[in-house]
Amino acid sequence: MKQLLNRVYSWKKLIQRLLLPSVMVILASLVFATSASATGVYEMPTITSGERTWVVDQAEVISRLNEGKISNALENLANQTGNEVRIVTIRRLDYGETSESFTKALFEKWFPTKEAQANQTILMIDTVKNGTAIITGDKVKSVMPDKIVESVANETVMAPLRDGNKYNQAFLDASDRLVAVLSGEPDPGPPQIAENVQVEGTFKKAKETDKGNATAWVIGLLIAATIIPMATYYIYQVFQPSSNG
Repeated sequence: MKQLLNRVYSWKKLIQRLLLPSVMVILASLVFATSASATGVYEMPTITSGERTWVVDQAEVISRLNEGKISNALENLANQTGNEVRIVTIRRLDYGETSESFTKALFEKWFPTKEAQANQTILMIDTVKNGTAIITGDKVKSVMPDKIVESVANETVMAPLRDGNKYNQAFLDASDRLVAVLSGEPDPGPPQIAENVQVEGTFKKAKETDKGNATAWVIGLLIAATIIPMATYYIYQVFQPSSNG
């Protein structure tokens, strides 16, 4: 019996040594995948006041055709009024970052002085949580008050996103409204939304499903590392010749 127990214990140690590297690789992959998709301000390209870059689509959710339309509209706005608007998309915020903190930090990175910030506007969205934020300079605030800024972020942009993540429509609508207001025209207001009863979807996104499956594998492997040696021991107990025979 002692010899059998020693053998089972040795097998258990062997199985654990074999499974541990696989478990560690899976856990490391999960951590790396999450951090790799996050975007920090330091990773964003550098833009300065007067530069003709109007759309920074890091999340790649805006079509080339619509990016061209938006860029042309914002270019004309800058030429006619001096007000510059940049639209930024990213996939995921760094841990602990918020839409507002990211956009503010980006605003200060691109336009480090009050003079450079005066006529600037940045509209940002992260596509994982659909978090939006708008930061504006001092001169812009006199033309576009905070009430309109909040409405653009929370209504104009969010309405198409709630209706199936229509990013192209969201940014086309937002740029049209921003251009109108910053050109001194009457505010067209947020889009009219039909009052439809909507049931919140319960389906997980593909990334969430993949992460859940990986986590399940980790748990399964850890359980297996414990159960397999125990099962082996009991099987040997059943088939062990009786000492009375």
